[in-house]
Amino acid sequence: MSSDKSRSKAMALVAAAGGVHSVAIAGDGKDQVVVVGEGVDSIKLTTDLRKKMGDAQLVEVGEDKKKEEKTKPDPVADAVAAYYNSQYYYHYPPPPPAVAVAYDPYSRPGSTCSIM
Repeated sequence: MSSDKSRSKAMALVAAAGGVHSVAIAGDGKDQVVVVGEGVDSIKLTTDLRKKMGDAQLVEVGEDKKKEEKTKPDPVADAVAAYYNSQYYYHYPPPPPAVAVAYDPYSRPGSTCSIM
């Protein structure tokens, strides 16, 4: 890509592809296009660049090299979590199961007398 017009044409072509998040020009002679995205078909993208721009080569396909930054903990959220985690919760065991006993007040075990 020797001119600004061809660079902008290549960037527009790449940006129109599905799944592209960002496009940038790289290299010593500004002759490389860096594409970042998810689900980008690199073979189809290279083929489209060859059709529209002429010679195009696929140099590298890989993961994004950006490191995720760790977020600072929120002191208010930590204080709220510490408050709720410090509360006492009492868990009582369930009551014992009820046992039903049939009782006949007119009969006594071991007694043969029916008058009393």
